[in-house]
Amino acid sequence: MPIRTPLLALAALALPGAALAHTGHDVGGFGYGFAHPLGGLDHLLAMLAVGLWAAQAGGRALWAVPASFLALMAAGGGLALAGVGLPAVELGVAGSVLAFGLLVACAARIPLGAGIALTGAFALFHGFAHGAEMAAGASAALYGGGFLAATALLHAAGMIAGQLGRYRLGAVLVRAGGAATAAAGATLLAGLG
Repeated sequence: MPIRTPLLALAALALPGAALAHTGHDVGGFGYGFAHPLGGLDHLLAMLAVGLWAAQAGGRALWAVPASFLALMAAGGGLALAGVGLPAVELGVAGSVLAFGLLVACAARIPLGAGIALTGAFALFHGFAHGAEMAAGASAALYGGGFLAATALLHAAGMIAGQLGRYRLGAVLVRAGGAATAAAGATLLAGLG
């Protein structure tokens, strides 16, 4: 049963809608905010990897790393809504997929403060991308609440799947997932160049 839960969550996240994840689509409200992180492969992979990496690190990182992502993602969304520019947003989002994938693939152990700072820096880009998608006239609170809720669920799914790392084969699978995520991030980055 514990293995089915993350697999079902991941299967549900793979539903159609990937084309709606970036600028140019009319979005607004809680539902659209919730759908945004689920619909873009870059956001989906990065947010799952944050949960996986937090589970690998364990201890205080289990909650501090995802919490820092959520807090700074909200700040990034606020920057977008306030009209403050943030350069290279797509590069930052794609780079996060590569970086978080590598952290999981290597089961990297870095100091908690550095992990929080790294996670938070990338979260600003994700938040900005989400905030830039909000439709004019939509409720910022509802839309922001939607993308924060979906992100928290993705982190939780990654944390649950990361519990497989307690077992030898599970650790191999988690690290292989990290390597696949890193490869996807490298592909996304190559597509931006």
